[in-house]
Amino acid sequence: MVTIYDIAAKAGVSAMTVSRVINNTGRISDKTRTKVKRVMDELGYVPNQMARSLVLQQTHLLFLMITDITNPFYTTLARGAEDAAQKHGYRLLFGNTDENLDKEKDYIDTILKTRADGVLFAPAGDASLPHLEMLRKHGVPFVLLDREVPGIDSDVVLGDSKEGARRLVKQLVDGGHRRIALLNGSRTISSARERLEGYREALKLNDLPFDEQLVLEASFGPRSDLSEIDAWLTRMDPPPTAFVAGNNVLAVELMRSLRARGLRVPEDTSLVCFDELASYAEIDPFLTVIAQQAYQFGHLGMQMLLDRIQSRGEASAWRKVVLPAELIVRRSVRQL
Repeated sequence: MVTIYDIAAKAGVSAMTVSRVINNTGRISDKTRTKVKRVMDELGYVPNQMARSLVLQQTHLLFLMITDITNPFYTTLARGAEDAAQKHGYRLLFGNTDENLDKEKDYIDTILKTRADGVLFAPAGDASLPHLEMLRKHGVPFVLLDREVPGIDSDVVLGDSKEGARRLVKQLVDGGHRRIALLNGSRTISSARERLEGYREALKLNDLPFDEQLVLEASFGPRSDLSEIDAWLTRMDPPPTAFVAGNNVLAVELMRSLRARGLRVPEDTSLVCFDELASYAEIDPFLTVIAQQAYQFGHLGMQMLLDRIQSRGEASAWRKVVLPAELIVRRSVRQL
């Protein structure tokens, strides 16, 4: 195995000089730096990253923890985060929790073992608080994405979930719909709470009553068993003329359940949702959606994380960024 002493001997410099070139520290002339790097390439030297990180107290590894890698919102978000990380010389590791607290805890342990410099974190929900406290206890900077967690102060990038829900409901009301159902995530998730609040406010603004029977809380993630949604559709009497889905995954699963009942969108019932569908849906985009700035969630969140890493130890105010979303009207709403 090639060592820094082998490089030093062939380059005619000290081992300390080689170490400074590898770690990019100290004052070294460009000529010497170029010569040492050329010898490193000739000998095929691979730096010991763990040893280097111990010296610099920095691994240049970052972690992105998301709740559903199959959701196009998160895949686009991940691309934005990766682009920003690579631009600044960092490598990005990914973890997918499926909104499962046990998986989330396992990833927290991995983050601490790998000595990652920071974490972009879409938490499973309010119960993620102990995991965030663990990161803070070990001095690992983090930025929250898409969701807040009561009891923790941090930098966070959010979408305007409440306003988005209001706009979706208004779109349906303007189409003549009066009995509007909501398929949403759990109220233990901040974005789901805000979407429920926006839904209720929009009903009130349009003199429509709130009916608990028309609201179903489900996981934002995918499922193979649609029995919960099917049972909900069965017990709504009379049935709604339109649905709001709290995210794109729920919208797809609701369409599957409706199709199994012989119901078509928009011919038999109308449907709107948060977030765009997968890229293949561009072949025939028909859902009216609130399109969030998924790429910007990741890119901006990463920039905020890097700022926090670079200012480690310096007290500065926490930043909260709320990204506006765009209402894209297509043909999934039938005019009554």
